[in-house]
Amino acid sequence: MQGKTFHCILGLTAMTVFLLAFGFTSARGAATSGMADGPAFARLGPREAPVKLFYETKGSGAPILLIHGFGASTFTWRRIAPALAENYKVIAVDLKGFGQSDKPLDEHYSIFDQAKLIKQLIVEKDLKNLVLIGHSYGGGISLMLALDEDPRLEGRIAKLVLLDTIAYPQNIPVAFKMMDMPVVSHLGVRMVPPEMQARVALKLAYFDDTKIGDEDVEMYAAPLRTTAGKHAVIHSARQIVPQGLEEISKRYPTIKQPTLIAWCDNDRIVPLDIGLELRRNMPTSRLEIIERCGHMPQEEQPGATLKLIQDFLGR
Repeated sequence: MQGKTFHCILGLTAMTVFLLAFGFTSARGAATSGMADGPAFARLGPREAPVKLFYETKGSGAPILLIHGFGASTFTWRRIAPALAENYKVIAVDLKGFGQSDKPLDEHYSIFDQAKLIKQLIVEKDLKNLVLIGHSYGGGISLMLALDEDPRLEGRIAKLVLLDTIAYPQNIPVAFKMMDMPVVSHLGVRMVPPEMQARVALKLAYFDDTKIGDEDVEMYAAPLRTTAGKHAVIHSARQIVPQGLEEISKRYPTIKQPTLIAWCDNDRIVPLDIGLELRRNMPTSRLEIIERCGHMPQEEQPGATLKLIQDFLGR
């Protein structure tokens, strides 16, 4: 669908928005061809092994693509979506293996595999003047897209917002290391109740775990109730820090897009040192610290996160 004045309505809460506000009428009217309002699936990947990715759209104006982190889905954006969707076209996507997207029983769950699918989505839906907002694992995917030299992406990505993003080789939590042990990973994911796994993970990701509600636990536990969901979690965790990341990170200084790097002050999963190093190596970036926050700023500190994004995008 194209046009400069069309309006979109969607009464879904399991998604988010991140704003693109350049202050120009032409930017606000950027086209999002082929993306009607509401929930939908995009058939992506090779013909012999296609993958259906679920996505939701809401609002009208310049496009923003939201890319969630490991183990999450469009649900992660629910607390900042309504305010942002008032002025912009929001596209929140479930990555392969998560949410309502396909969960094939293969091993193609690295950030490179995910970035290929998201790139195809951007190109096929003809997204332009696009802001990518990625959290954690999704931030790593956003960095791969910004570094991608495919001419089909040239000029499409306007800005980046990176929230507590994987970016450099680092020590990872013990739970992720265990996922690289075939017997242990399969026993752990299959024998430990999904609710317990989700609650432990959320406590690690939150600074103030009193903010974790029963609905949060249920939504994060849901994928672990199916064989395919368990498979996706295991194989994504095994590749959470991809091979060759050290060499890839040397290219971060070549990223030209204005970038907001926002980081929680008490992140125990991707420590603040990663954010500081990323800021030093991205000349067009700025770093903002969110206080009393663990690893999920859009969920634990939505007000502060929303304000940073709005200010960066030119509210």
